[in-house]
Amino acid sequence: MIDKTLRGLITILAAIGGLMITDRIIPLLATVVSEEFLTIGVFGITMATILSFVFGGLAGGIAGFLIAPFFIKQLWKFTYWVERRLNKMPGYDVLAGVLGLAIGLIISNLLGSAFLPIPIVGKYVPLLLSIILGYLGINVAIRKREELFNMFSALPALPWLSKDGKERSKDKGVNSYQAKILDTSVIIDGRIADICKTGFVDGQLIVPVFVLEELQHIADSSDLLKRNRGRRGLDILNRMQKELELNVHIDGRDFDDISEVDSKLIKLGQVIKAKIITNDYNLNKVAELQGVSVLNINELSNAVKPVVLPGEEMVVYVVKDGKEFGQGVAYLDDGTMIVVDGGKRHIGETVGVLVTSVLQTAAGRMIFAKPKIVM
Repeated sequence: MIDKTLRGLITILAAIGGLMITDRIIPLLATVVSEEFLTIGVFGITMATILSFVFGGLAGGIAGFLIAPFFIKQLWKFTYWVERRLNKMPGYDVLAGVLGLAIGLIISNLLGSAFLPIPIVGKYVPLLLSIILGYLGINVAIRKREELFNMFSALPALPWLSKDGKERSKDKGVNSYQAKILDTSVIIDGRIADICKTGFVDGQLIVPVFVLEELQHIADSSDLLKRNRGRRGLDILNRMQKELELNVHIDGRDFDDISEVDSKLIKLGQVIKAKIITNDYNLNKVAELQGVSVLNINELSNAVKPVVLPGEEMVVYVVKDGKEFGQGVAYLDDGTMIVVDGGKRHIGETVGVLVTSVLQTAAGRMIFAKPKIVM
């Protein structure tokens, strides 16, 4: 919607520019064609006006409509660049820069008005002064921010600008409602909807547009399993947005210079300072290496499993034999694997076992046990 509006605005501006250019060129045509021809009227409209609209307005509008996508793309790139730079700057630097820019523009406006009476160059001097003094204002204010804030902190109405207030703002600056980015795997997994329903995940949930496109691509796959997974993911998003009424936001930003979806997720996390929710082990590690916080659903699942200590007794159903000789394998209700030493002969039976050790791995928790000896 914004792109269409910008394209329409650029088209209108180009048409107006074409009219202005043609309006200046048409008087020159009087030296080539007769001036009477330009004053011929049709329904009260002169030939000069018709030429202005046809060759100026129409041509300018068509040109503006055709080149608008290029300008819009460059505008978004510039916007993202400015946003990335501002996100990397501390809040006090941004505030100091804004104050410096305002002061620089005020001074340039006052000085520039004195040059307006000068012929030819007078009207260009204020623009030049605005650029120079605005840039100087930003740089000087950022470099002298400590002195500026210490000076303003003396005012009774601005105690929060003091050094102590700055430290307190750092302590209180932890945003408990930080946005979370959902990746494709965690949406398809579906557990995120139930976790959000319990209230353990708060704040805004962001679904990037490139994740939606990947979900749609999976849902349109010729492979039945992939198609079902993609449709499940879209159903989960619809449920989160409508039934659970969660704060789900579709982010339209894309990074054309990056091809991998995982790399785009990490880049978006760096730009908007958001955490990524995933159950992809590789994405988890790569994101952490690049300074992006990650919430792993699998780690959460392992964390909430019941704690089992060596020496505890439990009753399990042995379902199959293990990898090693004589071993049997059982499972808890939450899917935790229990390797029963000497349990092969109890396959298909419910037996009491004694926990000997617990192994925690990246893939989950594994319990080792042996049959309980009945006295």
